[in-house]
Amino acid sequence: MSYQTIQVRFQEPICFIQFYRPEANNTINDLLIKECLQVLELCEEAITVVVLEGLPEVFCFGADFQGIHERMVTGEQSVQNPEPLYQLWLKLATGPYITIAHVRGQANAGGVGFVAACDIVLADQTAQFSLSELLFGLFPACVLPFLIRRIGFQKAHYMTLMTQPILVQQAHSWGLVDAYDVQSESLIRKHLLRLKRLSKKGILRYKRYMSSLDALQQSKSLALAANQEVFSDPQNIEWILRFVDQRKFPWED
Repeated sequence: MSYQTIQVRFQEPICFIQFYRPEANNTINDLLIKECLQVLELCEEAITVVVLEGLPEVFCFGADFQGIHERMVTGEQSVQNPEPLYQLWLKLATGPYITIAHVRGQANAGGVGFVAACDIVLADQTAQFSLSELLFGLFPACVLPFLIRRIGFQKAHYMTLMTQPILVQQAHSWGLVDAYDVQSESLIRKHLLRLKRLSKKGILRYKRYMSSLDALQQSKSLALAANQEVFSDPQNIEWILRFVDQRKFPWED
């Protein structure tokens, strides 16, 4: 199958998914979500490991502000339905396969959501992680249940409030990154050599058990409602449009 926003390679029992929107800084749009969900559905029967990758400079930069701007200009609905993205992250967290995020460069906002949803996070030394939403009056409602599960309430709270990037060394000490190296490709190879030995049935049972211990499904309705609230605020939308048009933050003249 051919895809417009991702590149996919099957090397059974492994599936590699690369976010590929270089013209849009690897931001998230409806089609990227849809295509990722389609691939994960193909992985349910036989694939035991799914590897998510971005570009060397940017893993994923979060919501597609340019897309929001274009929908506003054309009179379409500006607010993206958050449920498919939350469902995608749930599949990464609870699906019958081991998920690995291979992070190089920037992971921002929803990009951190992809990272936090994965079972294992590997990175190179250029990786950095940020939650920029509060700069525009938003907050990472759908990211936070996954991020809190991985690094704890206070560290997720701090990242949300500060909005600035944390480097890979700090992300590793906080538990957001499991391992990093100058040559992250070698880390990927070493992990895959071990993980591909695990049985599909064993992974399925283990992931099912682990998902019963967390509160991701219970947090879903609260996260979706909060996301829709902040993305429906006319002031926040105005700040987003101004940033796209003028590259100015809300506090700048």
